Amino acid sequence: MAVSIVWVEDEQALLEEGIRYLQMEGFDVYGAANCGEAVQLIEMHSPRLLLVDWLLPGGESGIDLCKRNEHEWRLPVIMLTAKGDEFDKVLALELGADDYMSKPYSLRELTARIKAVLRRSERGAGQVRGSDPNAESAIIRRGELSIDPQRYVAEKNGEPLKLTRTEFMLLWQLAQHPGRVYTRAHLMEAALGDDYLGFERTIDSHIRNVRRKLEENPAEPRYVLTVYGVGYKFGYGS
Repeated sequence: MAVSIVWVEDEQALLEEGIRYLQMEGFDVYGAANCGEAVQLIEMHSPRLLLVDWLLPGGESGIDLCKRNEHEWRLPVIMLTAKGDEFDKVLALELGADDYMSKPYSLRELTARIKAVLRRSERGAGQVRGSDPNAESAIIRRGELSIDPQRYVAEKNGEPLKLTRTEFMLLWQLAQHPGRVYTRAHLMEAALGDDYLGFERTIDSHIRNVRRKLEENPAEPRYVLTVYGVGYKFGYGS
């Protein structure tokens, strides 16, 4: 069965060309010109991935759709936009995007990134679900934090943390080995896989997002700690 994608893009010619190309690559693609149409298509077709333009008509941007996705559907997202500086990339990642491409981009590279994000998503789910056949023993408990790979849920004091897939995988990887220091490259490979096409500094964006959702004071974290000049490690929450 073909993988379905919802692509929201207000440049009609670009959208039509992109849909034809991805269909030739074996995907089912549904195009939307604005957020309202995209929401209808998401709820109708239950896609596996979203392609989202940053700037959209109708009063809502691709960032608004990203925020809604983080709370409702939690689908992998690739942001596509004319905005190209690193600040915009970091902002998109911090708001829930899994990857980012600046216009103009090649449809061949877009296809490669779609496949990489989908592989990472499937690998992550399979990796955590397959960590232990005994669901109870697979749960990681660190202070008031618990991470359940069978349900793909992290909780603090019994309250679920609204983590994206990437954020969950990073937290899960760190929490398995408290005190172990990961470089950005090592953490990116261990948690996200060697087909991750991002750049190392995107890990910083994802880590900031994890801290914002996990820590009482993200500026003084107790769980996800920075090892200056090296990378990150998991503390003990004390």
